Amino acid sequence: MKISEKIILVSASPRRRQILEEAGFRFEVIPTAVDESFDPDLPAEKVPEVLARRKVEAFPYEDPRQIILGADTVVIVNGRILNKPEDRQEAVEMLKGLSDNTHRVVTGVCIRANNSLITFSDTTLVHFKALSPQEIDYYVDHFSPYDKAGGYGVQDFIGMVGIDRLEGSFYNVMGLPVHQVYHHLKPYIRFGE
Repeated sequence: MKISEKIILVSASPRRRQILEEAGFRFEVIPTAVDESFDPDLPAEKVPEVLARRKVEAFPYEDPRQIILGADTVVIVNGRILNKPEDRQEAVEMLKGLSDNTHRVVTGVCIRANNSLITFSDTTLVHFKALSPQEIDYYVDHFSPYDKAGGYGVQDFIGMVGIDRLEGSFYNVMGLPVHQVYHHLKPYIRFGE
């Protein structure tokens, strides 16, 4: 698979990088630093699109042969956005709130290509079985909940043993709905080269 335009991922997420690499995309990572605050009156489902667009717009776009890709993921439980936990106690509380509950993971994506800007999102419903205090403590103490929205990674221990069903894309929960990214980049893709 070859894309003649240069893809620039404006996200520091190691999971987004992993997804794109495993899907066969060639790209460069140049994160943009943006203010990730948002209007509290904005519907929670729209927040990741706004933040993804902000990341893309912060990149100095000078060459229309570049494809700029930005994304942001939020976890929404009981109508409230769970950001990345600040400390151990917050990580534990987040996981307790997700235990034996269904939540939504929404990833907003923004792509600038060929002098146009498109923004879209994908939603996955995630259900955790009841998590024991020991499972939560083990995860928080031995894995890295602090760089993940909602304090967990679907691909980590707690996701492996705690998530009993998903409705939607696994990769969306991991941080990038790669099936939709591929669809939007398909006009630029050539195979067999």
